[in-house]
Formats: sequence, C-alpha cells, structure tokens
Amino acid sequence: MEVCYQLPVLPLDRPVPKHVLSRRGAISFSSSSSLFGGPDPRQLSQRRGAISYDSSDQTALYIRMLGDVRVRSRLGFEPERRGSHPYLYIDFRILHSRPESAGPLSARKVRRLLSFQRYLHSSRFFRGAPPQNPLYILDDDYTGQAKCMLEKVGSWNFDIFLFDRLTNGNSLVSLTFHLFNQYGLIDLFQLDMVKLRRFLVMVQEDYHSQNPYHNAVHAADVTQAMHCYLKEPKLSKSLTSWDILLGLLAAATHDLDHPGVNQPFLIKTNHYLAALYKNTSVLENHHWRSAVGLLRESGLFAHLPVEDRLKMESQLGSLILATDISRQNDYLAQFRTHLDKGDLCLGNAGHRHFILQMALKCADICNPCRPWRLSKQWSEKVTEEFFHQGDIEKKYKLDVSPLCDSQTDTVENIQIGFMTYVAEPLFVEWGRFSDTRLSQTMLGYLGLNKASWRGKLQEQTSSGDDTDPALEETDSEVLPQEYRCS
Repeated sequence: MEVCYQLPVLPLDRPVPKHVLSRRGAISFSSSSSLFGGPDPRQLSQRRGAISYDSSDQTALYIRMLGDVRVRSRLGFEPERRGSHPYLYIDFRILHSRPESAGPLSARKVRRLLSFQRYLHSSRFFRGAPPQNPLYILDDDYTGQAKCMLEKVGSWNFDIFLFDRLTNGNSLVSLTFHLFNQYGLIDLFQLDMVKLRRFLVMVQEDYHSQNPYHNAVHAADVTQAMHCYLKEPKLSKSLTSWDILLGLLAAATHDLDHPGVNQPFLIKTNHYLAALYKNTSVLENHHWRSAVGLLRESGLFAHLPVEDRLKMESQLGSLILATDISRQNDYLAQFRTHLDKGDLCLGNAGHRHFILQMALKCADICNPCRPWRLSKQWSEKVTEEFFHQGDIEKKYKLDVSPLCDSQTDTVENIQIGFMTYVAEPLFVEWGRFSDTRLSQTMLGYLGLNKASWRGKLQEQTSSGDDTDPALEETDSEVLPQEYRCS
C-alpha cells in the first residue's frame, strides 16, 4: 500500500523545508492517511490528486489547483492571506459549483470513497450484476450501445456527447482504455490493466465537471480526434508505438485540472500558479505537472527504466505546452516553413514529435470542424465558460477579459472570429501536410459552420450591414489579441 503523509500548512511567503523538497514524486491522501493524522477520506468526496515538487526552486511547492483550500477549510484551517493578493485564495471550484439538493449519496459518489478493487465490485452491485472475474473488465464496461459506438471510434462524426451519456459520464476512461487496447499498447509496454484503469479514473476525476467546456468530455473529444489523426496515412506509416502512446496520453491530460478561467485571469489576480510559472504558459505547465503527478502516483510506468520515464514526462510536457494558444503564431510559422521547404522527414524523431504537437493543437481546437450538431454544442459551452469568468470578474470588480462580457459579446461573434483567426489558418496548413479526405471534410465543415454563424448573426440584426467590421474577411495571418489567451 502506498505510504501517505500529511503536509504541514505553510504560509506561502516562507521557504519550504529542505526535508520536504528532497522528497520527489507524488503524495496522495488515501484510505491510510488517518493513520498519520490526515483527514478522514470520507471528507474527501473528490480526490485532490498528487502533489509534486521541484527541488531546484524552493518556491516551487506545487499543489493541485485550489483543491487544498476547500479541504483545509473543512478541517478548520484558515489560509493566511496577504493584503496585496486579495484573490489568491479564491476557490474557483466553489464559484463554479451549482446548488445541489440534499439527499442520499449517488452510486457515483459512493464509488469515489472506495478502493479500485471495491469500486469494481460496487459498480456491479449498483447495476444489479453479480461479481465476475476482473479479467472480463472490458466485456463489463463495453456493452450495448457504447460498445457499438467504439467500433466506429475512428469516425470523424463520432458523437462524444452521446457516448458520454451511454457510459454514464465515463467517456474519457472508456474511450482511452479502448484505444490503448486497440493500438496494442497494453501488451507492447507491459502495462498493468488495473493500474491503467486507476490512472485513467484519476485523470477523469481531476477534470472539473463544473466547467461547461474544459472538462473530461472535452478531453475525451480531443483524444478521439487525436486517434483520427494518428490513423492518417502519413502518420500511421511513420509513428512508432512510443509516439502513439505519447499522443494519446497528451490528448487525455492536456487540460487536466483546468480551473475554468484563462491565464490572464490568473495573472491579474496574482494567483500562485502565475507566480510559480512566471506568467508563462501557466495553465499548460499546470496541466503537464498534474499529469506527471498522476503518472507517478499510479505507478503506471514504474516498471520502465528511469531514463524512459523521464523522457516520457519531458516529451509529454512538450506536447501539452504546444496547446498554449498564445504561441499559435510561432508553431504555425514553423509549420509553414517546413511545408514550404518540403523538408519534413517523419523518419526523424524530432520531426515526428513536431507533427504530434501540431496534431494535438488541431485536436484541441477541432470543434469548428465537426458537424454542426456537435460544433454548435461546443461553441455554446465554451461561450458559457467565458461568460462565467466575466461574471466572476464583475463580481470582484476586475476588468472583464476579452470575449467574456455577456452584455457585449455573443456566441456568433466569438465563433466567427475564432474560426477566422485561429482555426482556419491552422487547418489549412494541416490540409497541406495531410491532403486526405479527412482534411477536406474538416475544412468543409469549418466553412459550413462559419456560414451558419454568420447567418445567425445577420438574423439578429436589422440588415446585413450591421455586422461587426472586425469580423469581415480580413488577413487571418495576424492573430488578434483577444484570441491569444482564450
């Protein structure tokens, strides 16, 4: 059993003790934490994930985003406040939460309190099914309509919303586990199926279900899109099993523990993560470190040599950091240069990794390239999240961030601008690299969806001349400031 410790509550302006910084890897609260004076696990209805340290910097005490604040408050601890950082301890999980009616614990909440083995038995108990051999875990979970959908997981029209409902909110776990099995990664890397499932469950639970957009369903959608790109002829003939493993891991964890607010919000509220990462790729660094913490906590790759594990963690970070939208122009310019010169050689490990970065970037923002019935839902969800951030900013008398003001911004304007300045330039270049039916399909849907939003925008105005001039067809080579941080 994993040995767990209770961390002392330290003021953020005091140095971290050397004996704490010297401990590397993951620390988690488990069912044995009460032996060490830790909180009762029944108080932790949502696990807080791992805590990791960087011994090279004493200020780099890396705590899972805002999770410990609510736990401390339940235990009677009051975090020390600094007058110059009035928003440092805002618990965005609470701000995003909706009132819940009192009542008996649901089956899903009860399962969170159990170990993995007991989770398997309890899940069958709640379904009314008798206990079975754990070796049949795939057959138990992939039955009925969900199993039929997974047979078409490579279809670009895959409906992740329907799949999430059919899996009872477990789309990320079910889809990623299926892809690991389909690619043969479990056998190739000798992965323990129980550890893999445990890791995926932890990943899924560390996404904030309160977020309208940046949640586990988005991660599952990105993972499914990544699978579609990995099947493209140029990639399928060149990528190694290591590349595929990294691509799927990065897709599943690329927004891990996203707080539902953007980087400028964290910076202007003097959040400790912004200070920790020096206002550079704050969220992406957090997603990466969170993923590393869960990998170490789960021990999924503990059987691999240390050098391989460190290489995996480093390359996983390189992929996740590429999703920083503020660096969109840099990656796009590099991609264009390679395509213009025709010097991309997928036999080169560095070039393959760069293509994986571009594939993940495409998967991350591919919503405008999906069929309208799916694309429209994603557009409404991301706009809802933007507007929720704007409401928080208004509540705390902060300047409202671009695209986040529900009184001046609309879903139509936001989507037309995003498609024009962000999505279209990227997918045009991806189409140059991989000129396939899938690329043509994505660009086709992108054009149709953009036209649909323009039509809706015109319906809201008395005439077509009232359209925002900034959204007319302009030079999409320049990414406007408001889209660099969304």
